[in-house]
Amino acid sequence: MGGHERLEDAHGRGVRLHKGDLVVGACGNRYATDFYEGYHRPGPRAHLLTAGGVIGTAVSWHTSCLAPTELEIVGALTNEDNLPLSLEHFARPRPAAASAELPEPGAGAHAIAVVGSSMNSGKTTTAAGLISGWARAGLVAGAAKVTGSGSGKDRWTYIDAGAAHVVDFLDFGMSSTFGYPTDRLRSTMIAMRDTLVHDGANAIVLEIADGLLQDETRLLTASLSAVCHGTVLAVGDALAARAGVDLLRSTGVPVLAVSGLVTASPLAAREAAAVTGLPVLSPAQLAEGAALDLLADHALAQ
Repeated sequence: MGGHERLEDAHGRGVRLHKGDLVVGACGNRYATDFYEGYHRPGPRAHLLTAGGVIGTAVSWHTSCLAPTELEIVGALTNEDNLPLSLEHFARPRPAAASAELPEPGAGAHAIAVVGSSMNSGKTTTAAGLISGWARAGLVAGAAKVTGSGSGKDRWTYIDAGAAHVVDFLDFGMSSTFGYPTDRLRSTMIAMRDTLVHDGANAIVLEIADGLLQDETRLLTASLSAVCHGTVLAVGDALAARAGVDLLRSTGVPVLAVSGLVTASPLAAREAAAVTGLPVLSPAQLAEGAALDLLADHALAQ
């Protein structure tokens, strides 16, 4: 036993693990600056990289973390023909109308991306604030976790905030997105957006994991202007807000607001507003009406 003493079951409950338990997981990588860096390396032993069941070999971890829980590999799950199973075999079909073209606001659905300066900058809490604000206003909120490592935590957060429809990379055959080709990730991001529209959502948040300097995040961000109507940047301080806004603007991505952990301090929030010239909105403010204002402000600017 190590850093993970519990494993999520299919309903999201953390089941306590004991030595000798037989568990099922999915091989993959993990990029987490505040937790484990790990990679899929076939062999007789591995580590539990996430509470959701991603299995790989941890090569480094944050000094605040315990060494990872160790696993002995018994074998692969197989189908009736004794062929190994993969999440790819259970992937949701992509919508036939999946397109890189961005729907005009009011003509289909609004889509806003949430990106962050780093891990644990408040991205998921910010996304939940947007979802809650839209749902309270009577919109049909949809949410997608575009990148990350397999776990149910963010999915449950979206649902608890009022999302009527939720998808993530697990639904499209990936246990973790770290290391996947950019083309695959970008096409999946578009498929997630279009799937949520197909399911009936008319206000969509696309959350991209990790920070703007992480490879997959950086490359996906460069194409966001064609996928969503704007972004909300989650940061922990004013310096990160200034740097993050500059990075996003350099790619042509509209930045609608700043949010995240920086909003825990009124002084830090004022600093961020001063150096970016943008509204700095807490998740609570987003839930109380600012999320709807962001959609209205963008539509008026068109």
